[in-house]
Formats: sequence, C-alpha cells, structure tokens
Amino acid sequence: MAETPAWSEKARVVMLGRAGCHLCEEAWSVIERVTDDLGADRAEQDLGSVPEADREEYWDKIPVTFVDGRRHDFWRVSEGRLRAALSP
Repeated sequence: MAETPAWSEKARVVMLGRAGCHLCEEAWSVIERVTDDLGADRAEQDLGSVPEADREEYWDKIPVTFVDGRRHDFWRVSEGRLRAALSP
C-alpha cells in the first residue's frame, strides 16, 4: 500500500489487530507500557473496521503497529524499537 491509511493517524501509536488474537494482546501490553512511560497517545483499530484493501494487505501480519501514521512493526512489538521511534 503506497498511501498512509487515514485510520492509522488517529493517535501517535496505532495497533491494527483483532479480538482473540494472542499476539495482539502481547503487542498491546508493550504499547501500553511504552506509551504510558513516554506520554504518547495510542489507539487500537480492529481489522474488520478498515477498508478491504487494508484488510487484504495486513490480515496476515497482525498485529501491525503504526507510529505517526507509518507502519512500524508487525507480528510482534519490540519495546526498544518502539521507544526509539517515539523518542525525539
């Protein structure tokens, strides 16, 4: 996907996932910890609520993490990488 999805810009960190996904739960835990520590906002986006083109692109990569509207990580979230991405 060449363009930044509009839904990925609703917070500094956005995680695309789905209910019942154990990797999503693990990723969200890391995202919560890091964003709480750094004072960054975060949001979850359900895979079923995004346009079909985005679902097709990301369904096999969830959880997918976006930072500042750009894809950052998929499948797992590296705490160190996320902290570095959010640092000035």
